[in-house]
Amino acid sequence: MRASTKKFSSLSRHIDKKALGMSANLSTTFLRSKAIKNLFISLSFVFTTSILWPSFANSDDGHSASHGVKVEVLANSTKMWNGRVLPSYPKGQPNIKILRIQVPSGVTLPWHYHPVINAAVILQGTLELKLKDGTRKTYQQGDALIEVVNTIHEGKALGATDVDLIVFYAGEKDVPTTVLIDPQNNQ
Repeated sequence: MRASTKKFSSLSRHIDKKALGMSANLSTTFLRSKAIKNLFISLSFVFTTSILWPSFANSDDGHSASHGVKVEVLANSTKMWNGRVLPSYPKGQPNIKILRIQVPSGVTLPWHYHPVINAAVILQGTLELKLKDGTRKTYQQGDALIEVVNTIHEGKALGATDVDLIVFYAGEKDVPTTVLIDPQNNQ
């Protein structure tokens, strides 16, 4: 019996060592998986925050909302009012021009086009814009529009109120903002 007790005792120690090793391996694996889980959670938080941060950072468009500044987006698009994509900006010296334009009630502006990107805000009145193909769009007080570029069109002040608008041109030095079209030749 002694020999079998010795074998049992040896086997028992071997099993205990194995069990301890497994236990140590499980602990290490658990700690590693917990560390990996925490790392994963941390990286997920950083990734999510980095994706969402521009939304938070630009929510007041870079102006300090803490000082009571209010920002209302009037227009933000890569497309013109006719739905086409805006052209690329010119490569030359940029030139910004801001005009306040008043169109008397009932007046139709001549056919023209703008070789530069521009946008407007209607301060008063109702403005109808029309393309050569008959496409029309109407804007009223408070509306913002991104004008068509290199596209012949006309504008008309509808209703009894004069149209008052501010137009922002983002052009190039020595390039006109508006080109009138000869109605006889369409050029």
